[in-house]
Formats: sequence, C-alpha cells, structure tokens
Amino acid sequence: MRKRLLFFILLGWVLLIVGDRVDELRVYQGAQISMYAIALSSIVLLTGYSGQVSLGNGAMMAVGGYAAALTLNNLQTPIWFAFLMSILASAIFGALLGASAARLSGPYLAGTTLALAVGLPALANQFGFLGGEQGILFDVGFPPERFGEEFSQYKWFFWIATFIALISLFITSNILHSRFGRTWRAIRGNSLAAELAGVHSARMKVLAFTISSAIAGLAGAVLAMTISLVSPGAYTLSLSFALVTGAVLAGISSLPGVMLGAVILVAIPEFADVVAHRLGDSEKVITHLPGLIVSVLLILSVIFTPNGPGENLRKHRKKKSAH
Repeated sequence: MRKRLLFFILLGWVLLIVGDRVDELRVYQGAQISMYAIALSSIVLLTGYSGQVSLGNGAMMAVGGYAAALTLNNLQTPIWFAFLMSILASAIFGALLGASAARLSGPYLAGTTLALAVGLPALANQFGFLGGEQGILFDVGFPPERFGEEFSQYKWFFWIATFIALISLFITSNILHSRFGRTWRAIRGNSLAAELAGVHSARMKVLAFTISSAIAGLAGAVLAMTISLVSPGAYTLSLSFALVTGAVLAGISSLPGVMLGAVILVAIPEFADVVAHRLGDSEKVITHLPGLIVSVLLILSVIFTPNGPGENLRKHRKKKSAH
C-alpha cells in the first residue's frame, strides 16, 4: 500500500508539472482523461472483478452529475461537498439497482442496464427542477487568486479533475487488492464454488454495484464540471458505449489500463475532426464519425484481443518476467 501511495503522489506531481507546460486545449483534454479514467475504473471493478456486465454507466454518471449540480446550486456548498453528494447519491441508487439485479446475469443484466442508460437521462425532461433539455449550470467558480492571473479556468478544471482521479484510483486500487477484490474474482470465476466456500454471492454483487455506481457518479460530476453543465445530452447512450469500448481496450480487469482507455476516448473526437476536415467538413461526417470509430474499435477489440490490448500486454510482461 505504501508503494502505491508513493506512486500516486509521484504521478500527481508529474501531471501537475506537465499541466503547467502545455496549452489550454491539452490541459482541458487532461481533465477529460481524468474523468474517463474514473469512469473506466468503475467498469473494471464491476465487470472485470465481479463479472457483472453493465451498459448503464452513463446513467450512473448522470445521477452523480445531477446530484452534484443540485447540491451546488441549491445549497451553495463548497465544491468538495457537491462531489461528495454525487458519490453518496449514485451509491444509494446503485445499491437499489444492484439489489434488484442481483439475480440477473449475462445478457439479462446487460439488457436491464441498457434500458436504464436509455431511459434515465431522458427523465430529466419530465422534471422542471432538473432543467429539462437545457439542463442546469455547474459552476465551480474561478481559481484562487493566489495561483496568479496566468492560472486559467481550464487549468483549475485540470487540477481538480486530476486530484479527484488520483484519489479515486488509489482507493479503487486498494479495494481491488483487498479481500473484497479477491472475493469478487472468486465469484466471477465460479459463483457456485464461492457459495460453497461461505461467500454470500448476491450480497457481494450488490456491494460491487454500489461501489462501482459511486465511482461512476463521481466521474459524472467531474464531467459536469468540465463542461459547466448537467443535461440529458451530456449522458447519452453513446457515452455508455464509449465507456465499454474504453474498458475493453484498456483490459477489462486491468486498473492501470484505464489510462490507456481514457487517452483513446479523448483522442477519438480529435482524430474524427481531422478525418472530417479532409472529407470536406461534412456535418453528417462530423456528427456520426466518432460513434462509428468507437463501434469499429469495439468490434476489432472483441475479435482480435478479447481481453483488451492493455490486458494482453500485462500478461505478456508477466510471462516474460517468469522466464
């Protein structure tokens, strides 16, 4: 644990130094990478460790984003408390969903969470206090004056997002290396054998759903911060599919791989813009190309590297070190 703590502290120091030496676009993309890394870690915990397939992480992110925004706007609380409420609200929602879905598995669970991803963000249109289609503002305020005039709003987003991501990934890493992580792996491998060994599979699955939802909700609040808005359009079904693709590319059971998946997800829109520009800046191409790239990457990953390139690379390093 001490080594992991030192690693995360060193990583945070390096990231903050890099953040001071790149342009505004890269700093903003750095905040997005942090957000995606948090969201992908929730899938690693839920699917990679406990074996529960979820396509509804975008909906969980919406719960966290709306909880944080409502807390910030209605109670005028500090930003850290709004993020804390995003964790709490999404954890409660995840516990209720997990308790309902504890008896489901495979395509049945995937279908249930898919329906959630489709329906939940659209519910915001039915309630006025959620802002409807326009959404509600999420304003974390300006950076402290002591950072100087050159310290921009995007750098402030990057600092907050990076700090949250490092803490979240550190806690998630410790959970996965604890007896809970080992128990989830046992359930994923053979739930019947785990039951015979005295493990309460249903209870452990609900716990995994709860923690995973809390992490996803935190990612949703970070996303709301980076775009300064919470709306149904920010938590679409395509976001859930993009997260699944990123998790597969990262290695579904590899927590370190979430950084690779996050970088790929942030790079896709930029790559799509370059391609669209070469094709004449067609509006249809600009709109649909990112989704097409995500779909193609997911299909290719499933066909050629089912465990994800990140997971395959990790196994190759293990084999190499064993020899």
